[in-house]
Amino acid sequence: MKVIFLLIILSILIAIGFLLAFLWAVDSGQYEDDYTPSIRMLFEESTDKKKRK
Repeated sequence: MKVIFLLIILSILIAIGFLLAFLWAVDSGQYEDDYTPSIRMLFEESTDKKKRK
């Protein structure tokens, strides 16, 4: 029975940790630009590959 209580408390602490990490990521602006990554592959990059051709 003690093990169940220990696991419940531990899982609640881990869930709170994940929640705090998520809130920190939202607050620091990690999720503000959700459009640019989806179209990044459409833009042409200037790399050394062009110079070699």
